[in-house]
Amino acid sequence: MSDVVEKTLTALPSLLSIDSQPGAAKLSSTSKLGSLIRGITELTSKHEEEKLIQQELAAIKDQASSPNTSMRQMKELMVRAIYCEMLGYEASFCYIHAIKLAQQGTALEKRVGYLSVALFLNESHELLLLLVNTVLKDLQSTNLIEVCMALTLVSQLFPKDMIPAILPLVEERLTHPKEIIRRKAVLALYKFYLIAPNQVQHIHNKFRKALCDKDPGVMTASLHIYLQMIKENPDSYKDLTGSFVTILKQVVAGKLPMDYNYHSVPAPWLQIQLLRILSLLGKSDPSTSEIMYEVLDESLRRAEMNHNITYAILYECVKCIYTIHPKAALLEKAAKCIGNFVVSPKINLKYIGLKALTYVVQQDPKLALQHQMTIIECLDHPDLIIKRETLELLFRITNAQNVTVIVEKMLEFLHTSQDDYTTIDLVGKVAEVAEKFASDNKKWFIDTMNTMFSLGGDLMQPDIPNNFLKLLSEGFDGGGGDMKLRHFAVDSYVSLLQEEPGKLPQRFLQVISWVLGEYSHLRDDLEPVTVLRLLAKLLDLKQASSETKSWVLLAMTKLCEGEASTIVLQRISETYCSSLDTALRQRAQELQNLSLHPELRARVIHQYVCKEPLEVDSSLSFLDAFVSDALAAGAAPYKPPHQRQDDLAQEKALSLEPYGLQLPISMSSCSLADRQSPTLPSMSSGLSGDSSDLSLKAGTTLKLEKVKRVWGKEGYLAQRDPVEEPAQVEAHTLVHSADQVGETSISQSQTPPATLAASQEKQQLASSLFVGLSSQTSVSLMGKSELTPQRFSRKAKGEVTSSEVSKQTSNSVDNLLCNILLDSNVDPEASLPSPRQTSQTSYGSAAAKGIALIDKERPESDMKRPETCLIRDNGLVAADSAETEEPFRTKDMCLASYLPADCIGANYSEITPLCSSHCVDLSACHVHKEDCLVLVVFISNTSASLVQQLVVQLDSEEVEVSCISESPVEEVKSHHVEVCQYSLTVKRPLVHFVASGLVSFHTATGTPHTTPFSCKLPLTAFIRPLALSTEEYGTMWLAFSHDTKQKLTLIMDIQDPLRATLNVLERKLHLHVVDIIGMEGIIACQLLQNQPCLMHCRVHAGTLSVWLRSPVPDLPDCLLYHCQRALQEHC
Repeated sequence: MSDVVEKTLTALPSLLSIDSQPGAAKLSSTSKLGSLIRGITELTSKHEEEKLIQQELAAIKDQASSPNTSMRQMKELMVRAIYCEMLGYEASFCYIHAIKLAQQGTALEKRVGYLSVALFLNESHELLLLLVNTVLKDLQSTNLIEVCMALTLVSQLFPKDMIPAILPLVEERLTHPKEIIRRKAVLALYKFYLIAPNQVQHIHNKFRKALCDKDPGVMTASLHIYLQMIKENPDSYKDLTGSFVTILKQVVAGKLPMDYNYHSVPAPWLQIQLLRILSLLGKSDPSTSEIMYEVLDESLRRAEMNHNITYAILYECVKCIYTIHPKAALLEKAAKCIGNFVVSPKINLKYIGLKALTYVVQQDPKLALQHQMTIIECLDHPDLIIKRETLELLFRITNAQNVTVIVEKMLEFLHTSQDDYTTIDLVGKVAEVAEKFASDNKKWFIDTMNTMFSLGGDLMQPDIPNNFLKLLSEGFDGGGGDMKLRHFAVDSYVSLLQEEPGKLPQRFLQVISWVLGEYSHLRDDLEPVTVLRLLAKLLDLKQASSETKSWVLLAMTKLCEGEASTIVLQRISETYCSSLDTALRQRAQELQNLSLHPELRARVIHQYVCKEPLEVDSSLSFLDAFVSDALAAGAAPYKPPHQRQDDLAQEKALSLEPYGLQLPISMSSCSLADRQSPTLPSMSSGLSGDSSDLSLKAGTTLKLEKVKRVWGKEGYLAQRDPVEEPAQVEAHTLVHSADQVGETSISQSQTPPATLAASQEKQQLASSLFVGLSSQTSVSLMGKSELTPQRFSRKAKGEVTSSEVSKQTSNSVDNLLCNILLDSNVDPEASLPSPRQTSQTSYGSAAAKGIALIDKERPESDMKRPETCLIRDNGLVAADSAETEEPFRTKDMCLASYLPADCIGANYSEITPLCSSHCVDLSACHVHKEDCLVLVVFISNTSASLVQQLVVQLDSEEVEVSCISESPVEEVKSHHVEVCQYSLTVKRPLVHFVASGLVSFHTATGTPHTTPFSCKLPLTAFIRPLALSTEEYGTMWLAFSHDTKQKLTLIMDIQDPLRATLNVLERKLHLHVVDIIGMEGIIACQLLQNQPCLMHCRVHAGTLSVWLRSPVPDLPDCLLYHCQRALQEHC
């Protein structure tokens, strides 16, 4: 503590010296601030400190209110008040005096005044309005110090409603002759862009001039603005790629002044910023990426010094190389760099290597195979952070072949984990993986979830047990597999209750109660009274909460059958009918009435009969009259929870709460409202997708005691002596060649005879963990090429994914030479034409069988290529179609030329086969027009003879079908194609629409043939964007009554998750983004025939809260389903 006091007293002499003499180098012992600091350090209790501070504040208040107080004395009073507020005591009476001090006095006194205002006030403080004129005056001052102070305050405190008053003056400072003024002006504009981007849209050209400023500091400051703007819209800044590459080349070559070097590394933070910008610009863009290859290679080559800052540059280089369009030579060097990190004996470097490997394994799963033994060693590492990051890596490469082994390793770590944060994170991952592959092994799924519920306890997020119960209830395919899953669950839970249920967590007991109440009747040998007695034991547990008892009583109401059951239930209901808990009392009353009245029970509980799907009025329209009467009577309108939280939130100028101990996160202090899907960026790794950081950070306390090193299923092995890390590492640890890395792995694999068994066991474990990664079609949780089963999907058909082959066209790229750091006056410009990409779709055997899913909206071949979004899941399903081995891709290209003239230029889906009968093949696609959806049916005659008496009939109960062809097709010539057009109109919103048809014809021999077919269309095929203004949106929102709410997955691959998520929905579902304001966005669309639907989105606690409204009852729920599916497919 004495060191802190001495440093404080040493740092303040020039600021607090009353006489301001050059010789005053030390803080006087009689200084009041010095006396205050020394007095506080001598105290022994918090009570004494409070008493001393209150006396000090009273003295400051009296002296500040005195008219005889000079500006120099007021300066010292403000510093003492700052110190008191930093200790957590309010000194609000000084705020007005701080503003006066900033308005008057000398430069030093104004400096203290500005400092006090910046620390005392916040953006919403009412006294901030008094500073506007002072800031305007200082911005026009000829004194550089006053201009700097004003710009600093503007960038810290000014809210968006004050920006118009000072924006012109800040713009003028961009051309100031002094570089420090230009730099501070750029930082002020960066703050304006963050809080009110629309107000600085007109000065983007000035940002470009700042990027080409001769001073490196101004140029560096402008990169903050460009990084933010490129994250939001990278396509608008592709032309600046050459400028950024040129700047990075000059930085890497050491052409900046020596002042920007850090440990002989030229401007490392500037390099990191530029690498992040280049990764955003080059993503999925071959022509733009080609400009970066040379400078990225040079950055990798030069960042070879054995220092932490060079490791950071290498890490960003690797991320950039794996983000942009790939180049084989760079990928090889980046993989070698990752390998050097992973095999490093330094823990910090090993952790960076694991993080980088977790990032790149999404693009190249094979890379994990090269370091599989090192990853196995990391699973047994004594550092818990290394083990946790290794589990994160294994989670990313999970597939159907290695899921059991990886889940087993996660559960083993949960057994020893004593950190709440780690437990919550891993429990979420185990639940996600288990649910994903539950259909493959149902008994393993039940056993895994039971273990996870037991280990996770009550720390897990509430949606985990809810999703598990939903999966049990709705099943996978509605067949016998669902019944087996429920049988396994009932058998498992009966066994658990017969043992020691008192050791189970409360949420697990609630799950058990619900499952036994719902499905215990599936076991013929299990009497209801037996289940009732097992559940009654839970009511007698001392640790059972009121919520758990409510679940148990609710389960008992479903089992009240028979005289023996009635006796047990009456005893229980009598016990809880007089409970002080309202919920328990209500459940007991319900239980008593249902047990005594069998007729009532038969009408209420229908567990033995097959129920029709219930229509749920999610908008609660039956309460409209009640709500209208309440509003007319003066009741306050309803506010969503997030709006109520915003109203209650009050910002403080300074934190008045003392720092507390850093404890593990508990459920009460966790800021997550819902469990973050582990397929999104992990909280433990801090890195996933294309995001470079996470907004969610939390402190944890690692407990390393009692952490044993175990391997295999047999339990604990003999403890080995810990391997001590070498104190020194060779200077070129990260510059190993590939041969040296291979030798290192070979030397590590040579184990002494005493550990030979353990080495063999690790090799077996590696073969189990990394199985399925050798082929390109391996399943990965984060991979884009994965055939991901729909989570909680019901009755899912087989899916066929189409492969996309990107055709790269070479574009001439002007090499932009921006000599901003070489005193050149050339204003660079670069023209980067966007690459043309065409995709060709190949069809597999499933398409030949007539079961095809349209993955994309393909532009017409050799005709107009509309630049519109791609459509997914626009499926056409054929019934009773014949086998054919001919690929359909060539036929697709030929059939496209037969599209009707009125469909040319419109967007259309892939042409997919419907059926094939003898010499006639039927294919179809749907054409998206602004006012309708047209189904085009192609009738191909593959024979050498004429097909006569052709009749195609199409009908549907879900959509209105009308033929719009000019004349019906009655015959098809040899090797010819005829076309029929049908206009489709929605009768009522559904998730998918099915139209069935029949094709009949006679061959040349007179033989009749008839073949049925069917086509399946999603709701999104009938959705069109609805262009609205914000005012029109608000008027329509209040007029619609049917709505639904849901929390969706938030895309975290870039730093603006809301815009990224809305862009995905806009691209895949044909929606129109009306506006994005802060963390909220509004979207509008319409179903054909003018049936609008509005969507309000808000980012809250790591999820996307969505509220849909429409005048059509079922439209919000159906559209919500496609929103969920679109985001899941993107992730």
